[in-house]
Amino acid sequence: MNTQYSEKVLDHFMHPRNLGILEYADVKATEGSPACGDQVSLYLKVNPKTMIIEDISFQSYGCASNIATASIITEMAKGKTLDEAEKITWKESANALGGLPAVKMHCSVLAVDTLKSAIKKYKIDIITR
Repeated sequence: MNTQYSEKVLDHFMHPRNLGILEYADVKATEGSPACGDQVSLYLKVNPKTMIIEDISFQSYGCASNIATASIITEMAKGKTLDEAEKITWKESANALGGLPAVKMHCSVLAVDTLKSAIKKYKIDIITR
């Protein structure tokens, strides 16, 4: 099994962007299971007038790929509207990292699923109130 990581994966793993709890977040979403080995929580702060993600952070439990994909997702989503961020795909996140080993692609799926879950939760909990 080849688990060769790109320099960008290693950089995001060693120096994750937007790591930690966002105390003033509008919404938090968690996907995955620590029992299975991977879990991601995302925190979003959204401008209610423009629907732009003004701030985003994450917490992660898992391997290097899990941490790196959660980190790159925060960079990709920040500054986008909810609708734009919702269109980010797992392939785009993996490509933004210079690729992932095939056995680690599920990490990019988990990061994107968590982002979509946070956006859906925001739209349901905040917008429809």
